[in-house]
Amino acid sequence: MGAHADSIALVKVAAQAASEKLAENMVALDVADRLGVTDAFLIVSGGSEPQVNAIVDEIQAKVLDEYSMRPVRREGFGMGRWVLLDYGDVVVHVQHQEDRVFYALERLWADCPVIELPEEAAGQNQ
Repeated sequence: MGAHADSIALVKVAAQAASEKLAENMVALDVADRLGVTDAFLIVSGGSEPQVNAIVDEIQAKVLDEYSMRPVRREGFGMGRWVLLDYGDVVVHVQHQEDRVFYALERLWADCPVIELPEEAAGQNQ
C-alpha cells in the first residue's frame, strides 16, 4: 500500500526546509508497509551540533507554516546529536554526521522503498 500522499508531501516540505540549512545525505524512506505507526522517515545529517539544531528549527518552522502542525513528540533537541521530530505519519531524524554513520538507520530500513525528494533538496546529498 505504501505511504499516503499527504505523508510524502510532508516529507518533501521537511526535506526542502532541511536543505535550506545545508543538511546533507538526505534519505526519505517509505516505511508504511513495515511499521504500522508511521508512513515515512526522513533522515538528514548536519556537520555540527549547532547545524543540527538549526536544521530542526527550520523544519519545524516550515511544517508549522505549511501544515499548521507541531511535532507530536520531539526528542534530543538541544544536544544537537540526534533529534527526532515525530509528526505522526512522518518521523524526521536529524543526526550529527558521526551519529549517522554509527547508527546507520538507512541500513536498518534498506528494504523499504525510497521516496524521491525535490531536486533542490536532493542536490544537498553527498
